[in-house]
Amino acid sequence: MKNKFFKYLKRMIAGIGILVGIVLLIAILFINLSPEFGGKATDEQRDSYASSKNYKDGKFINTNEVKLDMSLSDMGKSLIGYLKSQPNTVPKDNLPIKEVDSLDIVEFKKESSLIWFGHSSFLLQVNHKNILIDPMLGNVPAPHPLLGGKRFSKSLPIEIEKMPKIDAVLISHDHYDHLDYGSIQKLKGKVTMFYTPLGVGIHLQKWGIEKERIIELDWWEEIMFEEIKFICTPAQHFSGRGLADRAKTLWSSWIIQSDKENIFFSGDSGYADHFKQIGEKYGPFDFAMIECGQYNEMWPDIHMFPEETAQAGLDVRAKVIMPIHWSGFKLAMHTWKDPIERVSKKAKELNISMITPIIGESIFLKENNNLKKSWWENIE
Repeated sequence: MKNKFFKYLKRMIAGIGILVGIVLLIAILFINLSPEFGGKATDEQRDSYASSKNYKDGKFINTNEVKLDMSLSDMGKSLIGYLKSQPNTVPKDNLPIKEVDSLDIVEFKKESSLIWFGHSSFLLQVNHKNILIDPMLGNVPAPHPLLGGKRFSKSLPIEIEKMPKIDAVLISHDHYDHLDYGSIQKLKGKVTMFYTPLGVGIHLQKWGIEKERIIELDWWEEIMFEEIKFICTPAQHFSGRGLADRAKTLWSSWIIQSDKENIFFSGDSGYADHFKQIGEKYGPFDFAMIECGQYNEMWPDIHMFPEETAQAGLDVRAKVIMPIHWSGFKLAMHTWKDPIERVSKKAKELNISMITPIIGESIFLKENNNLKKSWWENIE
């Protein structure tokens, strides 16, 4: 009887080992063969990064000391918290959107405007140019649909296929909720130029975009796109799309300047003194899109709390702020309304002008007083 038990135990252990091996093999093949994970820098490219003050020992770094590695305890809490069925982290109904007609984009002749796609994605129309910012227009911010939660709205204001020519795309960093393989595949034939922080262009090249159409910038570098100036500015965050490429590409915020407007886009960032530096050097800003969502006390250095979002608006000297990085996807454990409720309260305390448009609603930079309604209040 004892021998039979040990034989059974050995078979069970061997079976578990084989199963684990198969799972690992599938994971390795998936990571190495799936294009969603992007490209890898060549030795020549890595050598070129060495001249950046933000590159050290083969990785990009933040200006301040930033804790990126959670303890095993924190990792466990984070995983359990994310998977656990918590109330109101996802809206019960699809969020409302305002549909956009492609002809309205093509024939646009008014003052500069933006259209929000939810989360951190925008279409900016300025100086008769169409500029996409962090165009994550897919349904799931992950390398596979089974590995992430779906978008809070069932559709987009306008599908990629119906978009007109895009003059430029700005990308803040290579995380899946900001740089989406499927979106780039659909967009690449429409886009004239792509602008990214250092290293992010390797993903675009891997996905079939010619090197000549990609310009990478370091922090504080400026470049003219015809009559529009793009400035790559700091953020406090990190990067990576796979298991072994953390901080191999740079992350950033962006400034877009025309002859009439000065616009700031924060990308993803924890709260730090770079906001004041940006405000002192390039402010005041007519409009600032600042991250507000996907925060947690376990990663306070890489995402702001809503109260810090409002303060960052003051730091960059913005005339009007718009909270972003919320109402798109569940990437943290707070309720889906928590970001906008908290930042609204703090902005009022600090006397900051803030707008809160519905997804797809046109934002006219010279006349935005009608975009302060609390549209989320009656949505559970």
